[in-house]
Amino acid sequence: MPMPIVAPPAVESGLPAVPSVRGAPIDVRVRYPADNQLLTSRDSNFVLGSLGTGDVSLAITGQAVAVAPNGAFLAWLPNPPAGALRYDVVVVRAADTVRRTVKVRLPVRTPLAGTGKLRVDSSSVVPVRGTWAKRDEYVRVSLRAPANATVMVQGSDSVMRPLLRGNGVVRVPGASAVEASGEDLSAVFATDIAARVLADSARAPRLIAVRGSDTVRLTVPLVRALPTETRVLAMLRGASTIGSDTDRVVNARTIVDGTYKWMLLNGTIVEVTGRAQGFTRIRLDGSLDVWVDNNDLVVLPEGTAMPRRVTGGFRVTPSAEWVDVAIATGDRPAHLVEPDGRTLVLTLYGVQANPEISPIAGNDTLVRRISWEQVTSDRVRITFTLSQPVFGWQSIWDERRRQFVLRVRRPPLIDATNPLRGLTIAVDPGHPPAGATGPTGLYEGDAVFPVGEQVAALLRARGATVVMTRNSLAPVGLTERGVTARQANAHAFISVHLNALPDGVNPFTANGTSTLFYHQHSEPLARPVQEELMKRFGLRDLGVHYQNLAVARPTWYPSVLAEGLFLMLPEQEAAMRDTGFQRKYAEGLVVGLERYFRIFTPVLQP
Repeated sequence: MPMPIVAPPAVESGLPAVPSVRGAPIDVRVRYPADNQLLTSRDSNFVLGSLGTGDVSLAITGQAVAVAPNGAFLAWLPNPPAGALRYDVVVVRAADTVRRTVKVRLPVRTPLAGTGKLRVDSSSVVPVRGTWAKRDEYVRVSLRAPANATVMVQGSDSVMRPLLRGNGVVRVPGASAVEASGEDLSAVFATDIAARVLADSARAPRLIAVRGSDTVRLTVPLVRALPTETRVLAMLRGASTIGSDTDRVVNARTIVDGTYKWMLLNGTIVEVTGRAQGFTRIRLDGSLDVWVDNNDLVVLPEGTAMPRRVTGGFRVTPSAEWVDVAIATGDRPAHLVEPDGRTLVLTLYGVQANPEISPIAGNDTLVRRISWEQVTSDRVRITFTLSQPVFGWQSIWDERRRQFVLRVRRPPLIDATNPLRGLTIAVDPGHPPAGATGPTGLYEGDAVFPVGEQVAALLRARGATVVMTRNSLAPVGLTERGVTARQANAHAFISVHLNALPDGVNPFTANGTSTLFYHQHSEPLARPVQEELMKRFGLRDLGVHYQNLAVARPTWYPSVLAEGLFLMLPEQEAAMRDTGFQRKYAEGLVVGLERYFRIFTPVLQP
């Protein structure tokens, strides 16, 4: 007789009621903005804090603001005018009135007038000091000046070249009246010229702005013109000394100070093709340049030769927990690993493939097929087709054998009745350092720590081994958290957070619950976690999405970061002080983990 289907217990949705505080002394504490805070919003911003008691009325700069039962408040208000940069806080209870003033600052932009003495914004000059470029590469030269001025650049060849005015005139209220309108009537003038014209120190290039009989001259910082006859080479050397060589990677980006995309091995030798604003541009192969932090490389002596990287065969060696694919390349290659369902794509840059023989030892059950393609003359793409969805991987350089090793992790064997039994789960209570603070002063790092402890207790009760990335309220670095999880051979990493918003975003319309991931193989874990949190919280669904997160970048396991609530909202901050709600948050994470691991059915091992 078949077993009857038992429905899972109902999940109570929603936040607990905010505790009521009445009759307590009025204690006005504005948590944000702080006194003399610089506001970066365009026109409106939030003000949050607490009053010590809920039986009061509140007005900020003449606008009524709701007060939560516990005395917390959150307001969305227009930015104060330039002549009165302050928020006036007035709290009233019967005959008592308490006043506070919070002074703020707004960004100061030097107004440039269309009349009077000619002035330009010298801080806007581009290129900035420390720029490197190939001699024949075009470099942007620009300056903010009055829109009715004429701007030129005189290079080291003495030729005068005009800068063209950008589309539109900047109109920003000035800090002081510089003309009848009191407006900044400026524009950005720009052109692109060859680096060699900006590289001669004997005849330093100049920017020249002219209006009528007025002329302003500015020196343009010299550009270092890189040689075209020889290469400038550098060795990648990340500053981190944490963990093993596998953990010390250099993060490369598509643009200066942009999103991380490539995680390159320490010791990789690359060609330097430019430098700007604290970042160095490096060449991965003949058709791809990326940017790394200046501190993440060491320029090699002049005349250093670029390593020649040619592959031999791809040797596949299975073991109990992973499969190693070894590729002899002679020197560390720049690389990228991209998971997609049951395929893992490895791109090797600056490499030529010549895999005459590729032994696959042990007739492995995970790596079922390998195909390769010489995409360009110095770029190789290798595709691994797996019998299971991608679970994790690790990029390793084997110095003794001079080979690159892609270690592909096997999914764990799952107990269908208790999918977490026997697994190792890394639990990461987010922050410190950094983190949000709520209206009554609840700090994010403190608020999520008890949630993390309850997650750990629930996991242990289900037979899992738990690795806590921090065991106290003391700060732990972001890199250390991932290293801790990898060294423990964790099967999943779950980071517990609370959200906040930057200046200029209305918290009443932008709050909710979200679950974030970095690598695509973590997205299947993010979905059930998000669904379980939504069942329990009942807040706006902000969805599951990719985000450039340091703690989610390790590749050996699936990892997600849960942004359960917005700590800046009074009722959501109050919920995080409630032990019952902390458990609800923890249960959502654990049930999401259970649902995820059920997708891995037992498979035969070699």
